[in-house]
Amino acid sequence: MDSRKPASDKASSDKTTDFGFQQVGEQEKAKKVAGVFRSVADRYDVMNDVMSAGLHRVWKRFAIEMSGVRPGGRVLDVAGGTGDLSALMRTRVGDGGEVWLTDINGAMLARGRDRLLDEGKLLPTVQCDAERLPFPDGHFDCAIVGFGLRNMTHKEVALAEMYRTLRAGGRLLVLEFSRIWSPLKPLYDAYSFKVLPVLGKLIAGDADSYRYLAESIRKHPGQEELKQMMERAGCERVQYYNLSGGVVALHVGYKF
Repeated sequence: MDSRKPASDKASSDKTTDFGFQQVGEQEKAKKVAGVFRSVADRYDVMNDVMSAGLHRVWKRFAIEMSGVRPGGRVLDVAGGTGDLSALMRTRVGDGGEVWLTDINGAMLARGRDRLLDEGKLLPTVQCDAERLPFPDGHFDCAIVGFGLRNMTHKEVALAEMYRTLRAGGRLLVLEFSRIWSPLKPLYDAYSFKVLPVLGKLIAGDADSYRYLAESIRKHPGQEELKQMMERAGCERVQYYNLSGGVVALHVGYKF
């Protein structure tokens, strides 16, 4: 049974939204974001290790620990890309569990599927829009999005969709770049806008995509604002945890 709600609140093509520091049409943003991830898919994992000095692995493992997922659990990985979180969740739920890897971008999803297969993990993969998830109400114990929410045009629609798919007692987790501790901001900005595009050019052959990454982080809601967005989507007892001085935050909300 597919109980998706109609996307009647999708913005019309004449509305604008942010693409980094630019204002673009909402349909144009979707195409631009797709282009970014098609460009970097092959070197995405390498760049994650380089630009975070491997810390992204620690952040993701912390998210898994906070998920509350047990053997036999059902997990939805939204905008899961190359499958880091899906792989970790698969280990946690075991053979009796269920992990769905989803992404709107075909190149990233193919990369994730192939990587998981190379690791001996056969998981269902679905190319779909996070704002219109093709899953029934109340199916999953956990829905998680890691470093993908900031690229979505209608973030609250996506949060509401993830919440819809959760069973009673389920958890919604958002792992995302956030607002860094203010004394670290000058150094962080210098790294983001001067060093990161250079690394992107050298390693991924694409400076512009990593310049967009730095800009999209600044446009993404901060810790308190995202907490309120999750509450408006239906989540209760929302908490967040600042990681690495607020470079990243993990938000956890519940469905009761």
